[in-house]
Amino acid sequence: MKVKSRVQLRKNVKNKMLKDLESTFGEEMIELEKKTLEKVTLDEFSLILMDSKPLLFEVEGHLFPTVRGALEMELQKRLVVVDKGAIQFVSNGADIMAPGILEADPEIKEGDLVIIVEETHRKALAIGKALMEGQQMVDADSGKAIKSITHVGDKLWNFEF
Repeated sequence: MKVKSRVQLRKNVKNKMLKDLESTFGEEMIELEKKTLEKVTLDEFSLILMDSKPLLFEVEGHLFPTVRGALEMELQKRLVVVDKGAIQFVSNGADIMAPGILEADPEIKEGDLVIIVEETHRKALAIGKALMEGQQMVDADSGKAIKSITHVGDKLWNFEF
């Protein structure tokens, strides 16, 4: 991935972005006000660096934590918990099938971005786009529930500045 531009965010842009993130994830985003935020435009994504770490990225016009960001910020909303059998597939970039889902935030709507975590330690494995509502994911016996966007070990995970 090639860096096209890298700029520090102005205060008004930063405040608007943080307000949007707070509405999705709650009070946990307040601590980001103290951080230096930079926007990096790449070939495929726009990233938001916090203290030079790629913790947020832009997907379809919405900011959302990267897998690394979800791990660092320990977020509790928009989570989908997968069973141990799904970990290997999710970590390799596979879409998430409904039978592997143990729990899902009931507030998840179809089309929302979600954080996929494993059941034992609740560590983030991937970021994806919900193809059904949260409760449907848990109740469904078959079908694809989440389209994977980025995962542990992919080029976004390994990207360094």
